[in-house]
Amino acid sequence: MTDETQEQQITAVGNEMSASFLAAKKRSDATLAAIEQNPGKFTMLTGDRPTGRLHLGHYFGSIRERVAMQNRGVNSNIIIADYQVITDRDTTAHIEDNVLNLVLDYMAAGIDPEKTMIFTHSAVPAENQLMLPFLSLVTEAELHRNPTVKSEMEASGHALTGLLLTYPVHQACDILFCKANVVPIGKDNLPHVEITRTIARRFNERYAKKHPVFPEPAAILSEAPEIPGLDGRKMSKSYGNSIMLGATAQETAKLIKKSPTDSERRITFDPIARPQVSALLTTAGLVTGRDPKEIAEEIGDSGAGALKVYVIESVNSFLEPHRARREELAKDMDYVRDVLAEGNKKANAIANETLEQVRDAMGMRY
Repeated sequence: MTDETQEQQITAVGNEMSASFLAAKKRSDATLAAIEQNPGKFTMLTGDRPTGRLHLGHYFGSIRERVAMQNRGVNSNIIIADYQVITDRDTTAHIEDNVLNLVLDYMAAGIDPEKTMIFTHSAVPAENQLMLPFLSLVTEAELHRNPTVKSEMEASGHALTGLLLTYPVHQACDILFCKANVVPIGKDNLPHVEITRTIARRFNERYAKKHPVFPEPAAILSEAPEIPGLDGRKMSKSYGNSIMLGATAQETAKLIKKSPTDSERRITFDPIARPQVSALLTTAGLVTGRDPKEIAEEIGDSGAGALKVYVIESVNSFLEPHRARREELAKDMDYVRDVLAEGNKKANAIANETLEQVRDAMGMRY
């Protein structure tokens, strides 16, 4: 392959991705407008892998929007994707603790188990059984092209397992088993929703032309900016640069005090030239609702020490109600387990019904 041919192929892929994003954005805007008009017509599915505790990035990136959708009246579902922990990890140590802490943080943040179904992968066999027919609807090449699979494999340094390769199909099972027609995501996860739409369309075309079984879900593209960690890199549990929602005020203060800055005394907001200082300003802006540039001007020549004091006070003030609710909920872990058990029970009933519809459509009723 010549350099020119390779460059043409890269350009073609880039143009295709750009067109796909523009179409998804148009669909997202139209869906949001429809949700405002009639939220009860929509079913939402979102979720998290229980690989650790939730942090501020999770809150501003997704949890806040989940609560808003729930409160608008959208039929809301949250999956704790425990099976997906082993896509790129060789252990399930601490998984029970991680799962229960996710439920605590969800409820402390405003997720109401009376309105939102919270459940786990491993407790819903019929949902996972959808993997078998769904895998027949995609090609190996389509799975290998998924950019999220590639980036997660590279980030983890883990060999490409069968589970990681089929991760997008498993996510399609998560979305389609409950007939979700909206999936709030960031731009990076758009390929997962696109392959889910493809699987739904192919299943209906192949097995259920007269009576389609699955909707083609729309991605609700998040408007939340990428939230940097305290060191200026992406906020990530693995980098140790994240402010956990369940951390104490003292733990939060200690983490912020240790965060790196630079040698310039005057505080300015410049994410390119001063990523570490700007990360602190961004964090302060998010929790106070203020413009980071305005905060920088206010602190001015007072330096990094004053900036860190401001960030500590702002973050702790913002998280105080969450911590108080979380602490109260943690006094009754039996209730937290009951919430999960009830969610799993509901999810099983839905998954069993969907699987029956799939078997009917495929003529597999003997």
